[in-house]
Amino acid sequence: MQDNRTEGGRRNWIPALFQQAAQKIAADAVKQFLTEGVRVVGLGSGPMAAAIIREISKLPYKENLQCIATSTQIKLEAEYGGLKIVGEDLVAEVGVVFDGADQIDKKSNMIKGGGGALLKEKILHSAAKNVIITAESTKYVESFNRSVPIEVHPFARYLVAKKLEELGGRPKLRMLDEGYVYVTENGNFILDTLFTSILDVRKKEVELKSIAGVLEVGLFTKHANVYYKANQDGSFEKIY
Repeated sequence: MQDNRTEGGRRNWIPALFQQAAQKIAADAVKQFLTEGVRVVGLGSGPMAAAIIREISKLPYKENLQCIATSTQIKLEAEYGGLKIVGEDLVAEVGVVFDGADQIDKKSNMIKGGGGALLKEKILHSAAKNVIITAESTKYVESFNRSVPIEVHPFARYLVAKKLEELGGRPKLRMLDEGYVYVTENGNFILDTLFTSILDVRKKEVELKSIAGVLEVGLFTKHANVYYKANQDGSFEKIY
């Protein structure tokens, strides 16, 4: 029998069950929120993004949809599914955005930016009439216990790092496996910053964004309309 535990004993996702949950969530989310009245769709990131895109590509009226992608990877997925990609001139008209999250706390705040697209994702969240989040059950936590991605202008890297340390953070410049600095599609750097605790997420978001040189912060405090939780047995839950 296959063992699906990591070295630390934590059970990993069984691929077939993950796909079952992802497909069920995609079908439900698209049916409920992508009605024929929606014309502009935001496509965020996350492991279930491909399932959402496949479901959208099945719609008989997909030719009428205009999609805004937050990353090149998602753009390619959408184009492969026959979806029309448009530019930022239609951001203000986004009817719904489908996105993922790195962590979701008990108050429905999120940490995002693990894939590096936090700036565009937060813009879409701000613009969208409906925000739909899909994430594995392991990403739902009582309180955040992972680093917060902070996108910074390269010119401000050292200043921002110093300010973050003064605020009790431990910033670490994101690097690629090859040893090069990770550069976002916007031409910026990311400081993955660990805080011992964040008592007031909204206050911390505002505090971090007030630092000169910070372009965006991976704390997302605008609550989604619905959170889909993919369970490890292949089922899913909806949290409003």
